[in-house]
Amino acid sequence: MTTEITDALENAQFGDQRLTKRFVKIMERLDAAPHLSIPAAMHGRAEMEAAYRFFSNSQVTPETILEEHITATHQRIRQVGVAVLVQDTTEIDVTRPEVQVQGAGPLTSQIRRGAYHHPLFAFDDKGLPLGKVWEKTWIREGIEENLTTAEKNDLRKKTAIEEKESLRWVEGVRHAVETAKKCPQTQCICVGDSEADIYEVFCESRKVSETREIQLVIRACQDRSLADRNELLLAAVRATPCLGTSVVEISGRKKKIRASKRARNEARTARTITAEIRAMTCTVNPPDRPGRRSLPKMTVNVVLIEERDPPEGEVPVQWILITTLPIDTGEQIQLVIDYYKIRWQIEIYFQTLKSGCRVEERYFETIDPLLNCLAAYTIVAWKVLYLCRLSRQCPGMSCEVVFEPCEWKPVYMAIHRKQPPRKPPTLNEMVKMIASLGGHVIRKTNQPGTQTLWMGLQRMHDFSTAWKTFGPDTRN
Repeated sequence: MTTEITDALENAQFGDQRLTKRFVKIMERLDAAPHLSIPAAMHGRAEMEAAYRFFSNSQVTPETILEEHITATHQRIRQVGVAVLVQDTTEIDVTRPEVQVQGAGPLTSQIRRGAYHHPLFAFDDKGLPLGKVWEKTWIREGIEENLTTAEKNDLRKKTAIEEKESLRWVEGVRHAVETAKKCPQTQCICVGDSEADIYEVFCESRKVSETREIQLVIRACQDRSLADRNELLLAAVRATPCLGTSVVEISGRKKKIRASKRARNEARTARTITAEIRAMTCTVNPPDRPGRRSLPKMTVNVVLIEERDPPEGEVPVQWILITTLPIDTGEQIQLVIDYYKIRWQIEIYFQTLKSGCRVEERYFETIDPLLNCLAAYTIVAWKVLYLCRLSRQCPGMSCEVVFEPCEWKPVYMAIHRKQPPRKPPTLNEMVKMIASLGGHVIRKTNQPGTQTLWMGLQRMHDFSTAWKTFGPDTRN
């Protein structure tokens, strides 16, 4: 691929130039075959052993691996007017049937072992992934399995947020502010799902400069009491007039076996819904924080998106979005909804990381080299997702913005069984052709997903290697 979506990884600093060269070579191999195992992606036993030694080297850390990618992400953010910074958490489950990964901690139980991964990922206002700007990965030392639900809730209320894993959401806001400082011409909006509905998140300083702040869009999971009226938030916003409707595409999901009984964890079918929109400004009472300083009351804007008359047996879709963005007009309210919709892209990123790059299936004896490997694969997953989205947003762009002639020409010949044209195909056409090598059925009305794309990229790389070795450009 061209340098359009390639970060300057050769500038990575590991304290040894040999490590940098090895890192660049490893990333080339992983880029070419994101779904293959490390032994299969490397070219021979020597490269395989060198890759494992690299990830196990004490001078290699997730921070050094990601440093140049984050720098390049800041450069991409500076080129857009609005950057949506989405934070979310996923499990990295490395539970093994026999010998466990040393250093892995418990997840939801002592049986399941692994780590937690919490990235802050940047998108433009159309959902194009710009890259990662920060991440936090941690390993639990232990979990309380003998406490009742009431005891757990009591312990949670008594524990300061600085001592909780939920501090990551506040840290995400802080790093969103730091990102905004490095990108002074870009409006940064930090978006989080319902786990981010923590009062301290709204109290955290959003100040970038004397005249700038980052903005928040958080999906509420708590029905908070209001200070300016004697009722709860949901009832208050429901009592406001309907301002219009919004058409929303929702994905299907299976019921989570060990999840709580909240409606959002129930199974649902994929469908298109028409939801009513309501909005209001209100002042929220702070929660009690025993033994600590009191928190201030916060005035926030609220947007309610609620499905009416859902299909029989389906739980109605309901989003309560708490935001610092203005909601004075219908266009402003729709922007809040659109920014929140971009949050779904991080779920596709997680899917690409796990199902495409198969990071949980990478076998290491200890957890530290596995986390280094995770950092490397986050760059690979971003590239696949970037390419998939770019082909949709800029379908008419020449494919040579991204692909070299030695990449698109053999793919074209393999698909169409004829000589490639002088004029390169469009990016959208090229991505569809690559995805068809991975099983995508090309139609005018559909677009490929990341799964068929990452499989097709491997075959494209093989074709490109053959083209460079035996193709017309090699003939005298």
